[in-house]
Amino acid sequence: MLGLPKGEVFLVPWTAEWETEFLIEKERIQNKLGRKIVGVYHIGSTSVKQLSAKPILDIAVEVEEFSKGEDCVSPLDEIGYSYRGTNILPDRHYFSKGEPRTHQIHMFQSGNEYLLEQLKFREYLRKNNQARNEYEQLKLKLSSSNKNNKHKYTEEKADFIKSILERIK
Repeated sequence: MLGLPKGEVFLVPWTAEWETEFLIEKERIQNKLGRKIVGVYHIGSTSVKQLSAKPILDIAVEVEEFSKGEDCVSPLDEIGYSYRGTNILPDRHYFSKGEPRTHQIHMFQSGNEYLLEQLKFREYLRKNNQARNEYEQLKLKLSSSNKNNKHKYTEEKADFIKSILERIK
């Protein structure tokens, strides 16, 4: 199941469908963007087995130069992505797909610290059951108390994420 209506926050149990959907979408993106990109990565909670998540696939797309992200707008539009600009999230081009939203692309320049942190955090949770379980419990609590406030939900996870990133530096 994919799709999160605007303004809502809820989690669903992890499903192998998310891995399959990512691989399908990765191929679509690579076919459309070809040499414009360096890599396509599954990030966020849907990329971590057994971790409950909001039902949206987060995808990181890596480009050599940040300015090249604008060259990707039209091809991504052809496969259903809407360009949301660079002001929503720091140092990234942001795209969304579907209503309710099913996919998000975070496009980063190679070497971007946010991209590297996303990948490190994902790998840590994949390998550390205790941290994954603690994160899931926090997410469940926050999704329950912030059902209509995704910004507060995200803000309140920040300290946990930061503590993990400091631990693995």
